[in-house]
Amino acid sequence: MRRRLVAVLSAVAAVAGLVFGVPAVSGHAAQAAAAACSAPNWVAGQWYDVGAVVRYTNGGYYRAKNANPGYDPVISTWYWEPYSCDGGGGTTCSYPNWVAGQWYDVGAVVRYTNGGYYRAKNANPGYDPVISTWYWEPYNCGGGTDPGNPGAFVVSETQFNQIFPGRNSFYTYSGLTAALSAYPGFANTGSDTVKKQEAAAFLANVNHETGGLVHIVEQNTANYPHYCDWNQPYGCPAGQAAYYGRGPIQLSWNFNYKAAGDALGIDLLGNPWQVEQNSAVAWKTGLWYWNTQSGPGTMTPHNAMVNGRGFGETIRSINGSIECNGGNPAQVQSRVDKYRQITAVLGVDPGANLYC
Repeated sequence: MRRRLVAVLSAVAAVAGLVFGVPAVSGHAAQAAAAACSAPNWVAGQWYDVGAVVRYTNGGYYRAKNANPGYDPVISTWYWEPYSCDGGGGTTCSYPNWVAGQWYDVGAVVRYTNGGYYRAKNANPGYDPVISTWYWEPYNCGGGTDPGNPGAFVVSETQFNQIFPGRNSFYTYSGLTAALSAYPGFANTGSDTVKKQEAAAFLANVNHETGGLVHIVEQNTANYPHYCDWNQPYGCPAGQAAYYGRGPIQLSWNFNYKAAGDALGIDLLGNPWQVEQNSAVAWKTGLWYWNTQSGPGTMTPHNAMVNGRGFGETIRSINGSIECNGGNPAQVQSRVDKYRQITAVLGVDPGANLYC
């Protein structure tokens, strides 16, 4: 099975397809294009022949380059390609491709690498439309906004409270659900089973990192001054001891605050205290790590779950250099036990490969 899993390859493929303009269509082609705008929603596990067009959960359209049994259009880019629902015709869909680092004023509309359109809600220096949702909103190329179809979070508030009965009131369910828009593929990719398994894996790991969603900040204050790397060109503008662990993944170090802030469109380098003062921001930093960082592992925790590598691989990506390969089996067991508990609450099988 050939599946291209690296987001960069997907972006390159999408951009390569946009280098040359698509001519306007008419007649039979126009009718086909119009029909594509009413394409059915993609269904994981359903068979698709070559040429099939579907509407993905991000609101964009994708066409099957190769027949497949319902692989994910965003992940399996050998099987799917972004598709313009109007076939490329019409002036309303002739917006320029988004360019990272280019300045955009309020109201600017761009075409992102996933084939969807986004409009700037706030001026910004080329932040990523899918990640920086405070700056961008999905846009229907035919006019108006399109919120997409991200689907409800697979963990209900009742289940969340059941999983974390002694949690700190800072870690709110509403904060978590508000943060989901930053990474719409999280717990929303693949089958219902995979979605629940990923949500469970994330919550099990953040449970371990925070002592059951109790600790907002790192408890050992003696460590605080150690997290400033003055070799970075931007230094530590918030102070030597300002970049200690915070939030559900305990974000630490000035370079991680810089990277997370840039990705989320939030000045975390200048004001890292936002992570301990705003629940949604805290959850977003946890999702940033989960969806974009591989840590000591070989893949992001998100990719580990949606591509069948299992819960054990997420442990490796978060703290594998200390816990995995026999480093600290008790800590690994603690994570696994919580993961099994959460999957039981969600009514889903935990899957294989639970240990690292």
